[in-house]
Amino acid sequence: MARAAAIMVAMVALAAGLAAVTGAQADEAPTGKPIQLALIEGMSGPFADAGAAVERNLRFGVERVNASGGVVLHDGRHPLELVTLDSKGSPEAALVQLRMAQDRHIGYVMQGNSSAVAAALVTAIDRQAARNPENREVFLNYSADDPALTNANCSFWHFRFDAHAGMRMDALADVIAGDKSVKKVYLLNQDYSFGHDVSTLARAALAKDRPDIAIVGDEFHPIGRVKDFAPYVAKIRAAGADAVITGNWGSDLTLLVKAAREQGLDTKFYTFYGNSLGAPAALGDAGVKRVIAVADWHPNVGGAASDAWYKAFRTRYPAAKDDYPVLRMSMMVEMLAQAMAKAGTADPGAVAKALEGMRFDNGFHAMWMRADDHQVIQPLYVMEMDKQGTPGVRYDNEGSGYGFRTVLALPAERTVPATACQMTRP
Repeated sequence: MARAAAIMVAMVALAAGLAAVTGAQADEAPTGKPIQLALIEGMSGPFADAGAAVERNLRFGVERVNASGGVVLHDGRHPLELVTLDSKGSPEAALVQLRMAQDRHIGYVMQGNSSAVAAALVTAIDRQAARNPENREVFLNYSADDPALTNANCSFWHFRFDAHAGMRMDALADVIAGDKSVKKVYLLNQDYSFGHDVSTLARAALAKDRPDIAIVGDEFHPIGRVKDFAPYVAKIRAAGADAVITGNWGSDLTLLVKAAREQGLDTKFYTFYGNSLGAPAALGDAGVKRVIAVADWHPNVGGAASDAWYKAFRTRYPAAKDDYPVLRMSMMVEMLAQAMAKAGTADPGAVAKALEGMRFDNGFHAMWMRADDHQVIQPLYVMEMDKQGTPGVRYDNEGSGYGFRTVLALPAERTVPATACQMTRP
């Protein structure tokens, strides 16, 4: 009873906090013109499941804002509206969809599954802002993790709400440094900018923290095109690797771990996304205490407010296959609503300025948007796969019977990266 009461108090507090974010009470429905947010993502093709997961998480955030009264601007309360545009995971197709969003004067673009797509969008959005200042756009990036996007290629119009690859690798390296069973590492990554970043960052981190570890393979594979990873698993085994470091995501990760299980590969997997989209179920018992992942939040973080948020997500999406909550995506939408309310307008230029340096706290997870490079700073968790019900694993992933326990919790101040950004502001 005490726990139920605590969860109820936390849910009330979250609702009140959201109302404060938007400047409205939950019982006051928004009646103004909807503010459209364009999601440009691969909704078909090899990574369609990842696109669908993104849409669910963003829609959850939009619905939370609207349920709390929408966004209060100078002319009244406005609901948010999610507009989904299929990029098929291709930079070229994404640019076509971006032009469609521009033709509809949608001032906010969201994307994240592919740093190559993100880089193309940043260039086009910069060009649009310079050529047509009356039709500018803010780019909200929830998972394109190429460090260059907030370093050499930083843009006033781009805001990243995920830890970039260097930040994630630093967190994983802290755990690898203490794992004395790791002597030989195989690097396997997707053959595009992000995968190459992971490889470079892994080499640097190992040289710094574990120079005794031998890198026995450093390989790249075509993104979204490999149907059978058995040959790669055979190479990993032949190299004698006792650990694999991979930034693979989507089907490229699921198929990789599936092949590892089928071939009985007895190695650890240090991953960026090993807790996602079917990977735990694909590994089963073979992944127990062998798969390590890093994220900004996961359901077993604990605490009444965190539990209440997770319960709300599962109530909205009860199917086991939809059990992939990504907290930062919902928080990105809520933080955007706060920036609009602060600016008093949905004008992208004014909202971008309001986002710079903004802090947001939903009651159990705090983040701030660094003004220098538009990189969000937030806690990170390194976690290890185990059976549901073991200590620290109350919740499983996607009904698989397997979940993750925290092995390292990094407070936000310990995740702050250096930046080389030289931003040009309008």
